[in-house]
Amino acid sequence: MSQRNPIKLFVSHAWEDHEDYLRVFEFLESDANFYYQNFSTPDRPPAAGDRETLREDLRQQINPAEAVIVASSLCRRHGDLVLFQMNYAKACEKPVILLESYGVKEDIPKPIADLADETISWDKRSLIDAIRRQARHEDTTRWDTIEFKLD
Repeated sequence: MSQRNPIKLFVSHAWEDHEDYLRVFEFLESDANFYYQNFSTPDRPPAAGDRETLREDLRQQINPAEAVIVASSLCRRHGDLVLFQMNYAKACEKPVILLESYGVKEDIPKPIADLADETISWDKRSLIDAIRRQARHEDTTRWDTIEFKLD
């Protein structure tokens, strides 16, 4: 992964403002050495709002992605749409990374949890490592350095 070869991502959405959608990009942008290209277009809903047109638009957004990120909080209001996105990603053999609810511990519906390749909590490092593992099969072993004084 480099600036010339960014990881291609699709982040689940339902064509409406959602704070967890924006939070994903806050986390990704806060890492200086992580390069990605976003194929999600929640700000451009299809002109025709019928079910099949919406699904086709989502297929076009998911097709070029290397990994799909799903915020579980979106399931509460748009469970069917999230299930469609996850099922389509799995049909295309794209890994699905599921983010637990932000700031609150909630159970994730079993059909959603079963489709995820990896379920993670909201943590920048966990998110970026999961994307690297799932999208590019990169080794993400990192070591923390802890400094302390001996008196």
